[in-house]
Amino acid sequence: MELKQLFEDLLNIKPIFLNREVLRPSYTPDYLPHRIEQINRMATTLVVAIRGETPSNILIYGKSGTGKTAVVKYVGRELEIISESKGKPCTVLYMNCEVVDTQYRVLYHLAGHFDKEVPPTGWPTDQVYAEFKNGIDNGNRAVIIILDEVDKLVKKGDEILYNLSRINSELSHAKVSIIGISNDLKFIEFLDPRVRSSLGEEEIIFPPYNADQLRDILEQRASMAFKPDALSPEVIPLCAAFAAQEHGDARRALDLLRVSAELAERAQNNIVMEEHVRWAQDKIELDRIVEVVRTLPTQSKLVLYSMVLLNRKSLTTGEVYNVYKDLCHKTDMAVLTQRRVTDLISELDMLGIVSATVVSKGRYGRTKEISVSIPIDQIKYVLLEDYRLKSLGGVRLKSISIPDTQTRLYGG
Repeated sequence: MELKQLFEDLLNIKPIFLNREVLRPSYTPDYLPHRIEQINRMATTLVVAIRGETPSNILIYGKSGTGKTAVVKYVGRELEIISESKGKPCTVLYMNCEVVDTQYRVLYHLAGHFDKEVPPTGWPTDQVYAEFKNGIDNGNRAVIIILDEVDKLVKKGDEILYNLSRINSELSHAKVSIIGISNDLKFIEFLDPRVRSSLGEEEIIFPPYNADQLRDILEQRASMAFKPDALSPEVIPLCAAFAAQEHGDARRALDLLRVSAELAERAQNNIVMEEHVRWAQDKIELDRIVEVVRTLPTQSKLVLYSMVLLNRKSLTTGEVYNVYKDLCHKTDMAVLTQRRVTDLISELDMLGIVSATVVSKGRYGRTKEISVSIPIDQIKYVLLEDYRLKSLGGVRLKSISIPDTQTRLYGG
């Protein structure tokens, strides 16, 4: 079929969606179910900015998909609106520290917002900080700086948090408040005590959603996302139940509902059914695993590729290690000890990529019985995307001997 005709056919499919964007994480609704307590606490802390006072800094904790970012953006948006109506300027700045992940980049973006021309690289950090400070202090204003996934920034040092959390003592006109958002409840333990005391003036915890709460969230979004009667009655409860098993992750629930509808639409079904949800669950889980595999360290990829080549339901550590050693020689990688490879197998087990169980071999000691938990073909493709492993694409397994004997690999 010609591509032009394919597009025509796809455009003729009757759409299920009215607005699929409301099911994406970037969408912030006007009402956030089951987060009134957190909204009220945040609003109570930040309202003093409209009175010309300095709001306390806030640290926000909670697992992924518990509404942290949505609530902070929602409160920030409303704060800007009301402050403008009262003639009390308040600027809310949002940064994701997984993207803006160094002190220089944070200050560069902050300075740029206040019309300070700073190069993306090359200046001393102190100079960039001075530019930002001068830019922010040229008027009576409140500035709320939101640092999402702040723990990613802290891994490279907490100097930026120390400076930002104490900047008010260096300002004559402006008032600054920091809001840090983290999935890691323990990250604050790694901060300098001075940073911890000044940054964590207020702490707000976001608990996971339960299945009933997730159902309410999905029903709210579905009313905006879909045409009437586009969902069969079991779809939303099933999406909520699956996501509740994943630590009450609303983002996961919304993704599941969206992908279910996309699968139904591609199959030219007018109604999303239970089977579409189950297909979507499998697809999302595979996509997640694929992304995890893609970001593994090279040594872990070699260990996993050894299992892919063995391609059996039950493997031993010795068998995997023998193949791994040959792959190291073929890729000019350092050979790790068998104990370290065993540790890497345990890490793959924790990620859900393989299943590893310690079994006793009697007088021969103990070993791990290992099996790959995900489709071999998919994983092989992802592993060979790594330029360091590409040369292994033509390698095939000729024979396997007992674990203490060298396994032979031949080019295919």
